[in-house]
Amino acid sequence: MDEEINFNDRDAKDTLICFYDSPLREKFDEILIERFKESGLAENQAKIVAERISRNTHRYMKEAVVEVKDHAKKLAGIYGYGWQGNLEIYRSIDKYLEKNIATKPDEEVFDEKFTFREIYVPLEVKTVNSDGKIEQTATPQNIEEWAKTILLDEKKDKQVLFIQAGPGRGKSVFCRMFADWVRRELHPIYTPILIRLRDVRNFAANIDETLANAVGRDFVTSDSGWLTDHNTRFLFLLDGFDELLLERGASNELKVFLDQVAQFQKQAAENKERGHRVLITGRPLALYGIERLMPPNLERVSILPMGDEIQQRWFEKWQTIVAQEETEKFREFLQSQKCPEQVKELAREPLLLYLLAAMHRDKQLKVEMFANADTGGAKVSVYEQALEWVLEKQRVEEGKNLNPKITKLEPEDLEILLAEAGLCVVQSGGEYAAIKMIEDRLVKQGYKELQDLIENARQNKREDGLKNALAAFYLKSAAKAENSVEFFHKSFGEFLCAKRMVESLEDLTEKTGKRRKTYAVSDEEFEWRVYDLFGYGSLTVEVVEYLMALLVKSEVELVVLFERLYGFYLDWCDGKFIEEREEVLPQKKTRQLWQWGIESGQRRVDIYTGLNVMILLFELHRYGQSQEGLREQLHFYPCGKPDSEDFDRTRLLQIIGYSRCLKDVAFWEIVGSFLSGADLNNAYLTSADLRSADLSAGNLSDADLIRDKLTRADRIRSKLSRLTEGRYHMG
Repeated sequence: MDEEINFNDRDAKDTLICFYDSPLREKFDEILIERFKESGLAENQAKIVAERISRNTHRYMKEAVVEVKDHAKKLAGIYGYGWQGNLEIYRSIDKYLEKNIATKPDEEVFDEKFTFREIYVPLEVKTVNSDGKIEQTATPQNIEEWAKTILLDEKKDKQVLFIQAGPGRGKSVFCRMFADWVRRELHPIYTPILIRLRDVRNFAANIDETLANAVGRDFVTSDSGWLTDHNTRFLFLLDGFDELLLERGASNELKVFLDQVAQFQKQAAENKERGHRVLITGRPLALYGIERLMPPNLERVSILPMGDEIQQRWFEKWQTIVAQEETEKFREFLQSQKCPEQVKELAREPLLLYLLAAMHRDKQLKVEMFANADTGGAKVSVYEQALEWVLEKQRVEEGKNLNPKITKLEPEDLEILLAEAGLCVVQSGGEYAAIKMIEDRLVKQGYKELQDLIENARQNKREDGLKNALAAFYLKSAAKAENSVEFFHKSFGEFLCAKRMVESLEDLTEKTGKRRKTYAVSDEEFEWRVYDLFGYGSLTVEVVEYLMALLVKSEVELVVLFERLYGFYLDWCDGKFIEEREEVLPQKKTRQLWQWGIESGQRRVDIYTGLNVMILLFELHRYGQSQEGLREQLHFYPCGKPDSEDFDRTRLLQIIGYSRCLKDVAFWEIVGSFLSGADLNNAYLTSADLRSADLSAGNLSDADLIRDKLTRADRIRSKLSRLTEGRYHMG
């Protein structure tokens, strides 16, 4: 410790420019670490504290220069004229951390009176392999400990921290809590920057520019070299990579972005001027079709459902918010044999556990509501109860529902509004929708109370006519999208979108007349409504799950719905709707979308509509095969039933070819995950790439698959009933 350090003028100047990279810092840290260890700190903690101090030293030195600049002109000259600007940059960073990071844990959960900090418990993760599969034999790790370990491991400085999980699993809450932990415990070793990718409007070819646009603070706009400053290192927490899929199925855009992130991290590790780290989160469904093309330097994990121990810690947190007796009763309900297994599984997801607990607290959770429900049906039951809770129970004083007073709408009108908002958000392709889009759709549908509310707001030149009403169900103003709203949680919007679709489909199956031979909705109106509902982009797995659960429990005549959709499907395959002489329906839908700022094209609208109808037919088919009396009536043959007048063995191949107008693998990206159990009997599929299709339990009898690319696993699972007769053709 007593050895001298050779220190020339160059070393002194370098020390003033970047203290952390100087030989003086090394000795400085050695002394600090020893003193901290003598004081009782563990070695790892001592090293972190010492590094935080030494990385802050350059700032302290510049602040000292400010005080003596007139008396130490040579010292001030080393910094040049930029030293004052540098101090402003540090203050800008301080303000960002104070307003945008430190406040996040203390924001209230929905409209509750408690905060995220009060209810948050760290979850567990497991590693994910290069095929996108969770390593089942891997040891579960605490998500915070995993992130801290990777972040501080210099040997993994080229790795992107990559967290995937389904909706409601706690990705966003983890980001806000971990960002604040980094602020408190690591800054300035790393300065946390939290970016919701849904808020990023401008994605540049250069990720440096994308990040600069997303942050937009003074410490960025006033310093073009903010990413190459020796004295600052950032941890970018990019929340929601699935939000980049602005157009359903456009997975290549996500792949390009992930490649940019991976390259950014690699360059940061190789360049001492950068040294930044990236943590990114999102839904794994967004990776469909690009799993095998992912960058190699992703340290991937998946958030696991809550285990018993973590759930117990959550109950302990909940107990501080509600009475201990109430918590015990709710826990007993979940552990009871009367509680369906599906509900117990839902209670492993943070968001749904909260909803269940809140409904139980408010006497809205009953065992009977889950009778005979599958997982999708159980989720729908939870969301339906949550919807009723919000509309009628959330704001009650002295036994009176305050929602009508606040929103100027009765519960039934508010429910219509919320369902339309869900549809608009999904059709907009992101997390939010323009209020004008919601208003326009409601006005055209003729809902009087809603029309009056909208018209009064417009006459009074108020731009927030529906905002109070929309806020009743966890919607808020969308960031960076003026006059738009978004759901606090995407799943609510998807559920409400499915609800709106089912209500419309129910209307389309109603019949009139004494013998009920005539539909209440004409064929022309039916065809437009199908385009209006499904021409925006591709149906997601989540929306379809809610849609089918709602259809099954609704009063919709499924056989009638199937027949009308199948007739539409055949006409679509024949090109009826896109080749008419008058204004064609795909063009009408395209103009509608453009009116609200949603870019599309009539060919895209036509393809998406037809493929979405196919998805519904496949889902109705799969449901029908599980019901004794519906197997024939809900049996979907994409090429038509063999030996019938509708049969065309090349029809499916033609659809696949037409879909390639979007991109080569569009059909498989959009429809592929819904093909389980499909009947492709006698289909001619020569040269079709089936590697990404889920053909488990499917019927490929007499299908011609010469030169097809079909995965071995799905080939084995498929029903190849005539393989031994030589009637299943495969090269």
